[in-house]
Amino acid sequence: MRTTPIPALIAIAIVISTGACGAPSKKTTMSPSAASAEQAPSTDAPAVRSGYAAVNGLRYYYEIHGAGEPLLLLHGGLMSIGAMGPVVPALAKSRQVIAVDLHGHGRTALGDRAISMGDMGDDLAALLDELGYDQVDAVGYSMGGGAAIRLAVQHPTKVRRLIAVSAAFARDGYYPELLPLQAQVGAGMAEMMKETPMYTSYVAVAPDPAEFPTLLDRVGELMRTPYDWSEDVKTLSMPVMLVYGDSDMIRLDHVVAFYRLLGGGLRDAGWGREHLAKNRLAILPDATHYDVMEAPALVPTVLRFLDGGV
Repeated sequence: MRTTPIPALIAIAIVISTGACGAPSKKTTMSPSAASAEQAPSTDAPAVRSGYAAVNGLRYYYEIHGAGEPLLLLHGGLMSIGAMGPVVPALAKSRQVIAVDLHGHGRTALGDRAISMGDMGDDLAALLDELGYDQVDAVGYSMGGGAAIRLAVQHPTKVRRLIAVSAAFARDGYYPELLPLQAQVGAGMAEMMKETPMYTSYVAVAPDPAEFPTLLDRVGELMRTPYDWSEDVKTLSMPVMLVYGDSDMIRLDHVVAFYRLLGGGLRDAGWGREHLAKNRLAILPDATHYDVMEAPALVPTVLRFLDGGV
């Protein structure tokens, strides 16, 4: 008998996308790159190149779109590259977008490893090495925002500029009513999740669609693990932009605390902007956690920051 209504299940699935975890764990060294296997692109923008790279015991799927300065783009939890929709072609007009299916998501198999934000930070650094990128800009949404933050913390020379969209630096950054939903995530949800877009998009491209219940168990374990990256955030030396919807699932006081950890919001910028903080905070109007990536202001805001504007 269903005990949780479908709208709440969808909320749980989106809550998953923030992908919290504790400290990074150690892994084996990078495996040799797998042969690039051409795939049908996941978005409307034609991929320049796509394939798999063997990294730390996993085969990460990636797509490269457009030309220009390299930009790593990371999707949210229980999503894939295809969920980024029009953001990929919009960014690819002026950037070389490196889109990645995160561990256990999309075309990247789950394997035997636990899902860890710290591990994904290391994996992404190794993946960039495999693809020949010394340094990139990084944009991550929700769970992808957490992975981008871990990449920047653990491998700071790899990230020129960092943009975290709808991401929290600690588990208590969510509204308290969402935390019990996080605690419910697990294989027992799999049957009910078949009624959600997260499931249908997963089975369309996953190497083994039968792993979906196991994916929910692994993500649930991740979500139940307390974490607080406040001290790590203080170490970030590259320019950072935080982006949220004005009706996001991340508490507004947590957003302000995040910005203050980065040195923003501590004083008036001055008439001549002489005290302007180097990092940026953007609150997009009429946007929620669930649709912030579709907000008309998102891509112009991101590109202005990446191009050195304020």
